[in-house]
Amino acid sequence: MVNHKMAKKIIITGASSGIGYQAALSLAKEGHTVFAVARTLSKLEKLKEEAYKQSNSLNLHILAGNITDEIFGVTIKEEILKHTKSIDVLINNAGFLVNKPFEELSTKDWQEVYATNVFAPVSLIKHLLPLFSHHETKGHIINIASMGGVQGSKKFKGLSAYSSAKAAIIGLTECLAEELSEKNIAVNCLALGSAQTEMFSKAFPGIKAGTTAEQMASFVSWFAIEGQNLFNGKIIPVANSTP
Repeated sequence: MVNHKMAKKIIITGASSGIGYQAALSLAKEGHTVFAVARTLSKLEKLKEEAYKQSNSLNLHILAGNITDEIFGVTIKEEILKHTKSIDVLINNAGFLVNKPFEELSTKDWQEVYATNVFAPVSLIKHLLPLFSHHETKGHIINIASMGGVQGSKKFKGLSAYSSAKAAIIGLTECLAEELSEKNIAVNCLALGSAQTEMFSKAFPGIKAGTTAEQMASFVSWFAIEGQNLFNGKIIPVANSTP
């Protein structure tokens, strides 16, 4: 449990399953205030119940909605302001994957993949920037990408939309690190390797991942709290295998 004065106020998207779910649990258990964002209310309610069961934590707040909806971004900001005047960390973890050969991908497929993986983080960062406590503590924005979006990494058939979207968020990270440095906000990107999640199973049916969601979430949680003290504008591969 962290000291009350050291506790962070953290927003994490895609918190209803996988790495996001486990990271939200871990951060709440450590005593941080967590705003968990996802589409499915029932799954978020399960997360809140689990957080209370594990550590009697009442500092996990849930926000259900579609982050690709611009209006929901405004709603997130308004809901956060009911609890606090500032935030310290934003983890753009939500992702959407389509596994199809390139020639079968429709315009709608491309739009949906980019809407969740690129445009939603852009919108959320824009809406939440005024809430970062610029002069008190160093803010931290973490974009969750994939090893598939890293230049020179091994690519896989069927993932051209997803991997290229993750390459876009990697490039955005480097740009924002420069733009937001004067606001005392660090921006970093974790390019995750394989972790046993629903998304991984969809991308690689029948293949066992190199790590568990819990293991990956443990690193993400640590990085969210400490990474801004060591890194800015960095794309950090987090993988022990390929894929």
